[in-house]
Amino acid sequence: MDFLTRAWFAAAALVLSGPVVADMAAAPACKAHSGPLVRPVVELFTSEGCDSCPPADRWFSATFKDERDGPIALAFHVDYWDRLGWKDRFAQAAYTERQQHAADVNHAGFVYTPQVLLQGREFRWRDGNAAAAARNGAQPASVTIDLEVAREAASVRAHASARAAGTVPLPADASVVLAYVDNGLESEVKAGENRGVRLHHDHVVRALQAGGRADGQGALPVDARFAVPAEPGRNPALVAFVQRSRDGAILQAVALPLADCPPR
Repeated sequence: MDFLTRAWFAAAALVLSGPVVADMAAAPACKAHSGPLVRPVVELFTSEGCDSCPPADRWFSATFKDERDGPIALAFHVDYWDRLGWKDRFAQAAYTERQQHAADVNHAGFVYTPQVLLQGREFRWRDGNAAAAARNGAQPASVTIDLEVAREAASVRAHASARAAGTVPLPADASVVLAYVDNGLESEVKAGENRGVRLHHDHVVRALQAGGRADGQGALPVDARFAVPAEPGRNPALVAFVQRSRDGAILQAVALPLADCPPR
């Protein structure tokens, strides 16, 4: 298991163990299928302890509003600011590892916040045209993803499967990643660089689960059961994407707003 996959598994603090696929048939499920073009993924690495991060958080919320259309936004709260006076309750060490891995494959010398990646590559978000650039950069997809979700009162079960869209097989270093994403979260910061500031967050990744082995039919599956967070936000969504470990390239993504999936 490579470094990036270990980091994804370590981040799954909200994932519950237990059978998933067998349970899907017993509960109402809703589905999403990726389209013929690559749907870009925009990642924000941020922290509540960083006083230069709130402008990026606001830009992220204002620019990416709809999980059903356009680029898919994922906000990863890193933990290396926690030791400087304020502990970010959304931060996970595995998200710091994810950012460090992206820096390594992009041959960057250090990590920082706020940082934005588009399709695994550095993106200059202050230029103000991230959404347009992401849409214009969409290319025919080499991968298709099917995502199926079943909701219960306290958990969300998900199954995703990726396949090659053409005759070229999936790369050996590809993984399918499932993310539970939350919106409308707020914090009253009481210490550190943002002391006295009320922060608003959208597209926050609360948990991840990855799968990295193809089955005998050429599909790359992943299954997860996510606990609904104790402090839930508004309009949560499940996101599935395929990413290569070698260079961090994201091959395809799909999102499914949980409002479209009524609980049983």
